[in-house]
Amino acid sequence: MSSPTSAAPAAAPPASPEQLKNARNAATSGFVGTTLEYYDFYIFATAAALYLQPLFFPAEGGVGQIFALATVGVSYVTRPIGAIMWGWLGDVLGRKTALMACIIMMGVATFIIGLVPTYETIGMWAPVLIVLMRLLQGLSAGGESPGSASLSMETAPDHRRGFYASWTIAGATAGLVLSSAIFIPLNMLPEDFMLSFGWRIPFLLSILVTVVTVFMRSRLKEPEVFEEAQEQEETVKVPLFFLLKNYPLEMLRVAGMALFLLMVGLFSTFSLSYGTQVAGISNGEMLALITVSNLGTLVMIPFLGHVSDRIGRRPVFISGCVGMIVLVIAYFGALSSASPGNTWLVWILGILLMSFAYAAANGIYPVFFPEQFPAKVRYSGMAISLMAGLVIAGFAPAIAQTINGDTNNWLGVSLFAAGGIAISALCALFTPETAKIPTAELGLKAEK
Repeated sequence: MSSPTSAAPAAAPPASPEQLKNARNAATSGFVGTTLEYYDFYIFATAAALYLQPLFFPAEGGVGQIFALATVGVSYVTRPIGAIMWGWLGDVLGRKTALMACIIMMGVATFIIGLVPTYETIGMWAPVLIVLMRLLQGLSAGGESPGSASLSMETAPDHRRGFYASWTIAGATAGLVLSSAIFIPLNMLPEDFMLSFGWRIPFLLSILVTVVTVFMRSRLKEPEVFEEAQEQEETVKVPLFFLLKNYPLEMLRVAGMALFLLMVGLFSTFSLSYGTQVAGISNGEMLALITVSNLGTLVMIPFLGHVSDRIGRRPVFISGCVGMIVLVIAYFGALSSASPGNTWLVWILGILLMSFAYAAANGIYPVFFPEQFPAKVRYSGMAISLMAGLVIAGFAPAIAQTINGDTNNWLGVSLFAAGGIAISALCALFTPETAKIPTAELGLKAEK
C-alpha cells in the first residue's frame, strides 16, 4: 500500500496579493460555471424522473420509465470522449479555452432540449433528438469539473488547494440544488400545463446564465504552473497515450475512487422516482428533501476542503465513504417503509447521507484527483479517469430501477450502492497522500 507523505511540511510561503486575487477569481468562476453546467445537466434528470416518460417514451408499464431514466445515463457514455477531447485541449492550448468551449456546448444543448417536440408530434424523432442532445451534454460535462478543479487548485496557494478547489464541486452541488428547487414551484402548477409546456421552462432559462458565465470565463488567467510547462516546452501532444504509459495505476485508482458518485443519481433521480411511485410520497416533498439535503452538502463542502488541507485528503475521503455505506442502506430501508405523513426518518437519514457522509468524499475529490498527475497532463489525467468511473455511476438510476423491478427490492439497490462506494474507499486507501506536497512537485516521477 502506498504510504502517505510523512515528512513534516516546510512552512508555506505567504501568498502574494496577485496570487490570492487569481485564486479567488478562479474559484468564483469555477463555482458559477459548474453551477450552470450541472444545473443544465441535472434538470434533465429531474424532468426524466417526473415528466419525460409519457411525453417521449410512451411504453407500457415500467419499461417506459426505465427508458426515461436510461437517458440520464446515456450522457455518461460520451463523458469519457469529452474527457479525452477537453483534456487534450486544456493541456495543450490552455484551461481557459477548454472551459469556454465546454460551457457554450452545454448551454446550447440544454436550450434545444427545451424546444424538442414530443413523441405525439414527431414520433421517433422526439426521443432520438432528446438522446442526441443528452449526448452533447455528456460531451460537455466530460471537461467541466476536471478543468475547473485543475484551474482552481493550480492557482491556489499550496497550503489552501483543498479549500479553493472545493468551490468547483460546491458549484456542481449548487447546480443540483437549483435543478431540484426550480421544479418545486412549477410542480404546484396544473399537471396539464407541466406536461404541455411547464417542464420546458428550466431548460429555456439556462441560456441567460450561459451568457453571463461565458463573460466571466473570458476574464480568467491561465495558472502559472501551466504557463511554465508551456514555456519549458513540456506540453504533451497526445496526453492519453502519455498517461497510459506513465500513469496507469493513478488513472485506475482515480476511476475507482469516482464510483462513489453513483450516489448522486441514486439519491436525486432514483429515490425521487421510488419515493413518489412506491412510497406514495408527493413530488413536492421528495423534491424538498433532495433540495434541503444538497443544500447541506453545499454548506459543508468548503469546510471539508479546508479540513483536508489540515489533516490530509485520505482521512476525509475514506470517512465519507464509510458513512455512505452505512447510511445508504438505512436510507433506502426507511424510504421503502415510509408513507405520506410518516417521512421523518427518511428526512433525517437523507440529510445525514448527503450533507455529511457524501459531502466528505465529494468535497475532497476536486483536489485529491488532479493532485495525482503533473501539470502537463493534469486536466487529461483527472478528466479521463473521473469520467471512466462515472460511466457506471451515470447508469446507476436505471440499474437501480432494474434491480428494484416490481418486487420493491430496496436491499438489492442498497447493496449495489454500497459495493460501488466500498471500491472507492479501497482505492483511496491505496492512493498516496498529497495534501502537503507543493503544487509544482505534484505527480512528478521518472517517466518511461
